[in-house]
Amino acid sequence: WSTILLPGSRASIADASRPRVSRPDGPGGQSPANSARERSERHSTDPRAPPSLQAQRLLGQRGPHRSFFESFTRALITLCTSLAVVLSSISICDGEWLLAGDHLFGLWRFCTASNQTELHCLRDLSQTQVPWLASGLVVARIVATLAVVVAIFGLEFLIVSQVCEDSLAWRKWAMGSTLLLISFILSFGGLLSFLVLLRSQVTLLGLTLMFWSDFTASFLLFLNGISGLHINSITHINNSMHPWGLPTKV
Repeated sequence: WSTILLPGSRASIADASRPRVSRPDGPGGQSPANSARERSERHSTDPRAPPSLQAQRLLGQRGPHRSFFESFTRALITLCTSLAVVLSSISICDGEWLLAGDHLFGLWRFCTASNQTELHCLRDLSQTQVPWLASGLVVARIVATLAVVVAIFGLEFLIVSQVCEDSLAWRKWAMGSTLLLISFILSFGGLLSFLVLLRSQVTLLGLTLMFWSDFTASFLLFLNGISGLHINSITHINNSMHPWGLPTKV
């Protein structure tokens, strides 16, 4: 029986041995799956598309899901920045940073103690008989106040990047961290100018709690700015990005 071949059996065996190629059934030579996918993408990009498709397209543009450690670190940076803003604001509003004997030097006024009971305060700092103190403290006040304003803007960028986790969240975080570093430079400049103007009166024990509060706030701003740029650089992998997480020109 193996040697007996029916008419047309060779052709049928040869046809069966050949690989079958499926032909697209859709219009234009496309398969139904590809045509359906293209129709859905075209409808999702159409501004007249249904709200469900637009919401699906917006969800597809969201960034990757963050790990617990990354979310915890970013939340901790935001919390420490808020603490730094509060400390710096209280310190500048009080402004009494140095106690030298019976004299109390501050950003806004100069006080003297009589018989260790009462304080006589003057806002005219030119009567302190310290050269360049009146004009120098004006610069120190402006720089220190501007540091708090810049820190508040940086904190706003950090919070917005955490709430709106879109594709540009890393840019907002990088901008906020950069503003924190600028705020640190301004805050440290105000502290340094105050110490330089009163260098003949400054002692380590004479510096008040308000001064050390502003110093701590300045240190926190530096740590948060550096940490924010660093965590942004290790979590956002992009070849066209600056190593510290800042956007660069392509």
